[in-house]
Amino acid sequence: MSTELPQNIEVKDAHIHNLKHIDLKIPLHRFVAISGLSGSGKSSLALGTLYAEGSRRYLEALSTYTRRRITQAASSQVQDIKYLPAAIALRQRPSVPNIRSTVGTMTEGLNVLRLMFSRLASHQCPNGHQVPANIGVAQAMAVAGAEMGRITCPTCGVRFSVPSAEDFAFNAAGACPTCGGLGRIRQIDPTTLIDDPDKTILDGAVASWRLPGRNFMPYVAEQIGVRINVPYKELTPAEKNIVLHGAKKQYKISIPTATGRVFNMDHALYENAYDAVTDTAKNTHNERTLKRLDKFYNFGICPDCHGTRFAPKLLTSLLAGKNIAQVSQFTIAQLLNFSQDLTHYFPDNMQLLVKRLQTELTHTLQPLVDLGLDYLTLDRAGQTLSTGELQRIQLTKTLQNETTGILYVLDEPSVGLHPDNVTGLIQIFKRLVALGNSLIVVEHDPAIIAASDYIIEIGPGAGREGGRVIDQGTPKAIMASPKSLIGPYLSGRANILSHPQTKGDLFAHGKLGIQIKHKFNLDHLTVDFPLNRLSVVSGFSGAGKTTLILNSLVPAILAQTKQQPLPTHVAKLTNDYIRHVQMIDSTPIGKTNRSTVATYSGILDHVRQIFAQTDLAQQRQYTASYFSYNLKYGACPTCGGTGTIDLDIQYLPEIQQICPACHGKRYNPDILAVKWQGYSIADILALSVTEALPFFQHEPAIYTTLQTLAAMGLGYLTLGESTPILSGGEAQRLKLVTQMGRIQKDTLYVFDEPSVGLHPQDIQTLIKVFDALLADGATIIVIEHDLDIIANADYNLDLGPKGGAAGGQILYAGPRADFVKAPKSITARYLKQLLTHNNSI
Repeated sequence: MSTELPQNIEVKDAHIHNLKHIDLKIPLHRFVAISGLSGSGKSSLALGTLYAEGSRRYLEALSTYTRRRITQAASSQVQDIKYLPAAIALRQRPSVPNIRSTVGTMTEGLNVLRLMFSRLASHQCPNGHQVPANIGVAQAMAVAGAEMGRITCPTCGVRFSVPSAEDFAFNAAGACPTCGGLGRIRQIDPTTLIDDPDKTILDGAVASWRLPGRNFMPYVAEQIGVRINVPYKELTPAEKNIVLHGAKKQYKISIPTATGRVFNMDHALYENAYDAVTDTAKNTHNERTLKRLDKFYNFGICPDCHGTRFAPKLLTSLLAGKNIAQVSQFTIAQLLNFSQDLTHYFPDNMQLLVKRLQTELTHTLQPLVDLGLDYLTLDRAGQTLSTGELQRIQLTKTLQNETTGILYVLDEPSVGLHPDNVTGLIQIFKRLVALGNSLIVVEHDPAIIAASDYIIEIGPGAGREGGRVIDQGTPKAIMASPKSLIGPYLSGRANILSHPQTKGDLFAHGKLGIQIKHKFNLDHLTVDFPLNRLSVVSGFSGAGKTTLILNSLVPAILAQTKQQPLPTHVAKLTNDYIRHVQMIDSTPIGKTNRSTVATYSGILDHVRQIFAQTDLAQQRQYTASYFSYNLKYGACPTCGGTGTIDLDIQYLPEIQQICPACHGKRYNPDILAVKWQGYSIADILALSVTEALPFFQHEPAIYTTLQTLAAMGLGYLTLGESTPILSGGEAQRLKLVTQMGRIQKDTLYVFDEPSVGLHPQDIQTLIKVFDALLADGATIIVIEHDLDIIANADYNLDLGPKGGAAGGQILYAGPRADFVKAPKSITARYLKQLLTHNNSI
């Protein structure tokens, strides 16, 4: 009997999504990178097959009760997988934390800190005396019953209870009573109440009077003495005061109707613009209405806890002279230094306890330092973190467990990472493997792929053209392989500079400028961007890129176009041309499979019109609406137009199968009987974009859109392809379809990390899309870490030098040619290495 341990995971006949019944051996206890074009099937192999099957096998060992309460991965479609360990997946886009989450709660660093304050702090007695730190506090915490945590003040002799670790939790007993532990209180933003001061009240100038049940409010205002037929900005101060602060009273009013009749109200209750919001909030539970109300509010700092979230009474407990709110405001690097210095503040009989808690805090926070997150503070709100920061925090929580024998499946962990952070990430990967684990990483970053032990390439194309193993081997073998798509980018043979560099004056077409007073780590910053150019904003995660573009420039432009005040932190906006802003990101399109390429692009609307004009449709009096699978006229009655049915089998993962009635075609038999050029509408939706082009060459409205899709490298997508399952890169390009081919001289396109999910070859396609937009007159600003995109910019702006308090400075602003010479920029150093590696410098 052989005692040799398995060396590979053996996959037989994997065929989920576009995988072409592949057989594959994947090395165990190695760092394996899976590469391929966007949509080629990488995630289908890694997450849809390996992780799904690995987690299923692990969950089978749990009780039925437990399994019913765990969200399980969908069943994998594979004949057999041998030697597969239990699997853990870290996905590309972690869920957004809730409003109560902070870096401290998410990393569990605050848990250790709460324990330190409970056991090591000096506490104040009810009479105001500060009791020095002593071992008696920790001993009192070990007492059971009513005497737990009770100590005696050595000054006045009063006996009192010191706060426990639980008492320092701002999500529980330690919450500030005013804000409930949120650190902020919700307040009505007065700038949102008046939608457009150029409008009259009758035309809707008062935004809050458009809430449900308030449509008669203009006539009540008129009864009080407010003119409702002149622009709001021309009202007298007294009239505006009535609109905003008028007393809540009943009036008798008459309301003219569209038919010419008059509707009388004898007891119409007047609600001013503020009251309309607050009263609606008190009296509704409707989700849509509550969502509409959100736009009227902003969050102000809590006046009692000043944003710390902690109950003020807890701030009298001091650790080395600092309260828990002050220590929570330290960066992680500062906090670790503070922790190491604590030994100087305590007597000998407390040193063992101090060192034990120091070790625990270091164990919890050091992985964050290793991954370049040392600039974060424990009190940083989870909702303000970038995708890359969230994923790294998720990764550190996994590392703290130091498990062995696990298969880790990571979906593009380089998201949001500066090239300098990638080095630390690779070290983490190697540590995971050294602990006896297996690691599979779906990745596009050449630096990470080159650092792997083994590479598997899926392709050769995307969608139907992908799903095969086109190459596999060590990085050295892949670099030398003529079949490999990633090889040229690893070896430096590929041409990465495809955007023609601007010659002459970068600002020849004008500029877009912004001055910021103060916002987070941006302080008195002035930035100019050239119009009709490709500008790329780079820098470490937390350097201020999002604050500058998404929190400052974009809101300022939108405010200016609406003739509203600029954001309070924006001192000045120089903008003579930009009137429209298009935000393009890689988040999924739609939430259900009812959203398809055809519906999102508008193609299906035109196709339905074509089918409604056929002879059979005319005979049966079928209008275009009959050819919608979202309406009962056209939908298959069994699946309701989804093409699939879900089977709930309790504690097992839900099964989704093709509808047995329509066989996935979504429509009922009567609709499928209508043919155009021998095809039913379901047959048309089954065509790829490339296959559909010749069918619609005489239908300009459809043909132009198909050409645009093909030009963006999406020719392989079927018209009926569900949009929520598209990769990030595919979703991003699909969002641009309706924008292409128009004059765009007054439009700014903002791309937030468009490289997410993109193979280096896909990035070259994206740059061609940028070129097409620029040719139509658009201005483009890209927030990016990817060096290939940074290298193709007309204008580079680099922030840093690091993140958080160490960021917010302009390290370089100018043309790419001089960027590589910027002495203070770490980004420039990596860009120079890349261009040298590719013989482009």
